[in-house]
Amino acid sequence: MEAISTAAQTQRSLWSSLVEAVRGSHQDYTAGSLNRAILLLAVPMVLEMVLESLFAVVDVFWVGRLGANAVATVGLTESMLSLVFAVGMGLSLSTTAMVARRIGEKDPEGAAVAGVQAIALGLIVSLAIGLPCFYFAPRLLQLMGASPEIVATGSGYTRICLGGSCAVLLLFLNNAIFRGAGDAAIAMRLLWVSNIINLVLDPCLIFGWGPFPRMGVTGAALATFTGRSIGVSYQFYRLLKGTERIRILTRQLRLHFDVLWRLVRVSLTGILQFAIAHTSWIGLVRIVSIFGSAAVAGYTIAIRIVIFVILPSWGLSNAAATLVGQNLGAGHPERAEKAVWRTGLYNVIFLGAVGLIFVLFPVPIVRLFTHDPEVVRLGAACLRIISYGNLGYAYFMVMMQAFNGAGDTITPTVVNFFGFWLLEIPLAYGLAIPLHMRSNGVFVSIAIAESAMAGASAILFKQGRWKRQRI
Repeated sequence: MEAISTAAQTQRSLWSSLVEAVRGSHQDYTAGSLNRAILLLAVPMVLEMVLESLFAVVDVFWVGRLGANAVATVGLTESMLSLVFAVGMGLSLSTTAMVARRIGEKDPEGAAVAGVQAIALGLIVSLAIGLPCFYFAPRLLQLMGASPEIVATGSGYTRICLGGSCAVLLLFLNNAIFRGAGDAAIAMRLLWVSNIINLVLDPCLIFGWGPFPRMGVTGAALATFTGRSIGVSYQFYRLLKGTERIRILTRQLRLHFDVLWRLVRVSLTGILQFAIAHTSWIGLVRIVSIFGSAAVAGYTIAIRIVIFVILPSWGLSNAAATLVGQNLGAGHPERAEKAVWRTGLYNVIFLGAVGLIFVLFPVPIVRLFTHDPEVVRLGAACLRIISYGNLGYAYFMVMMQAFNGAGDTITPTVVNFFGFWLLEIPLAYGLAIPLHMRSNGVFVSIAIAESAMAGASAILFKQGRWKRQRI
């Protein structure tokens, strides 16, 4: 009876913690139960990433009804948009690290100042990226190997996605502020708003339902841009209204060049870190495009499905980054290290289970997005092969975010450079063309590179230099 009672109490405690995580928790993450701290941070961050991944999955679900050229348009544009994501992630990781460190030091004023500098930097960068990309969108598609048909039908999609990069960058940065402060539930809720709008507008604008014009693949871009823009507006409202952890006051809306420079210094390496990773994706897409639109479409669908799974894992990794930043700020480096290893184990369990499903049932999963037999065959092969690297990638994600959360952006950059540029891309080319494995060779190179980078990052993490990082 005592064992049953204990189990019931544990179940009630777990349920109450889950409810608290979704509602928003105000626990001090530098003290108390580490498992509870991981749970309270990870649950809203995982849900946030699930919702973010819905943008990609919903788009490709509806666009898949328009044919291989439309899906290829999305794939080629996403490969270029990945550079915008690289900038956004680079700025975000430095923002999260700086805000988390100030919160750990019990300095909410400093956290708010850091947030303002990050937003200002994001606005400047988004204009520098968005305006040229909007104007040169058709030429960019051509450079990516798009056929004349894809350029003709897809230029509008590319213009909106790349030209509207301001919404992407600010969505990343504002959520980074909330995550660094420990207000992960707010970041999650604002993406609910964005995704509901995107879910409703996507089929309406693509197919011209009701009073909406039929815009084809361009409608998918407009729906996503609208949802993200409204989400950014809600973020600004919450930052100015304030939470128990962070609030931006009117008097803080000015530049602090010393803080801005520290943020830029860490961000530059962070941007390079993600640029290396995302440009490798461009290289892979370019190799796959040699084998035709069906290969690009299959690769695009499979990668979108993988992203849908990996983004929740990024939620777990982001929880580790916040715990590292706040605990280093509070002077508890051993607690920070313990949090990383434990979060990595949870991520391995999650991604390993999902990878097993993808290995066993890739064809029916890909068929949810397309019925083209050739696209299904290639997409299923991609999904199955990439999933073999899931266990390694699970630890790699957590380790990289742990370094970033400490403000050590150099170590992940070095690992990415060797793993993606010096291993993955040359291996992909060698397997695909000289060894005649075609697109499957590209997919195999991804799994091998992920496993190699996981081992390297674990060795570097155990050395512990990240504990002495100042930001």
